[in-house]
Amino acid sequence: MKILVCVSKTPDTTAKIAFTDGNTKFDEAGVQWIINPYDEWYSLVRAIELKEANPAATIHLVTVGNADAEPIIRKALALGGDEAIRVNTDSSDAFYIAAQIAEVAKQGGYDLVFTGKETIDYNGSSIGGMIAELIDAPYISLATKFDLNGTTATVVREIEGGEETAEVALPLVVSCQKGVAEQRIPNMRGIMAARTKPLKVVEPAAVDALTTVVGFELPPAKAGVKLVAPDNVEELVRLLHEEAKAI
Repeated sequence: MKILVCVSKTPDTTAKIAFTDGNTKFDEAGVQWIINPYDEWYSLVRAIELKEANPAATIHLVTVGNADAEPIIRKALALGGDEAIRVNTDSSDAFYIAAQIAEVAKQGGYDLVFTGKETIDYNGSSIGGMIAELIDAPYISLATKFDLNGTTATVVREIEGGEETAEVALPLVVSCQKGVAEQRIPNMRGIMAARTKPLKVVEPAAVDALTTVVGFELPPAKAGVKLVAPDNVEELVRLLHEEAKAI
């Protein structure tokens, strides 16, 4: 069985967010980059667990990005990937990224493609569905549990008001979230082995991006907090009537 895990480079959640070039580009100065948590903690770890149950399985990682994404994908290799593929281009357009990954998936003949449910920078949650459409495979999103019996997957996913269980034949694309697996930390053996694992760089397919960034805007600064004495009920009622905003 061949598993392809999509890995994205994202800013650390503690990074200070700023923009340059008239608020059209993210300011990367001083930003610490990490593996997108949904890719690392859930989809990659679940793939590793599947390989532990079936040592004949292979795990390939794919990322769309420039050379500065390689430390991120090396960390993913340290966790347990067998080899990695970097598509040598960078874009914020979801369709363009999905098309590049789909091209890799088609050429590799993978049985299973895992993505995180979304990236923590753009939060688009659209890559997995696009990949599935482009490679003509079933797609299940927001998976909280994934089991495999031969070539049939049983996937539990969240739906409004409950859960849904589906049985799907491979090949399959799945986006993963909390519940699928538990976070792992690379050990020293994995870190050392990752240095020599294959990392193949391929040029991008000829695909037109469908969107462009017009501009970014930071949310308004939070207003100050007004403290009201416990015995001043009249003032509290006045503030609720006159200044409190409906949510």
